[in-house]
Amino acid sequence: MMLAKIKEALAELYEEIPAAAETAAAEAVPEEAAAEQADAAIPEAPEEAGTEEEAEEPVAPPGPKETDYVATGYHLDTALPPEKIVAAVEILNREDFFLETITGVDWIDAQQLEVVYDFNHFDENCRVVLRSMLDRSKPEIPTISDIYQGANWHERETHDFFGIVFTGHPNLEPLLLPEDADFHPLLKDFKA
Repeated sequence: MMLAKIKEALAELYEEIPAAAETAAAEAVPEEAAAEQADAAIPEAPEEAGTEEEAEEPVAPPGPKETDYVATGYHLDTALPPEKIVAAVEILNREDFFLETITGVDWIDAQQLEVVYDFNHFDENCRVVLRSMLDRSKPEIPTISDIYQGANWHERETHDFFGIVFTGHPNLEPLLLPEDADFHPLLKDFKA
């Protein structure tokens, strides 16, 4: 029940995203990530007679994707542009979800960084992941630390390791790295 409610609420965020942005976001997702998300979100269709060339692969519409919890570890996977993350987090907060973690992924070949937020519900087993792709040359996304105070440390750690700037963060100083650190050790082009 919670899953359907959250999926519907998050789907409304996509109605405000222009079609051009959806197309650009779909093109911007690295091939590896798109394949993983598609495999997890779209159930396999039964094989039909005919050649592979005749069969068209189903294209999932933009919006939250239900996934196989056993295979992925979460129930709902939602990819949003950075400007929609705060609205999505507010929806989850209203429904009593708690923040598990925030991390990053460096898609160096695509010149993008991905911010990944993991949420869970206190009363029902309902795990939700929010994802947002950022330009690697200017990785900025709004902070959610004013909604979830615990995000403060997660965002600082993600900034330390990936260089992602959480705009509006009250204290984006190094958490684990030296104060004078000018490097981000989890970027794939980092040299020790």
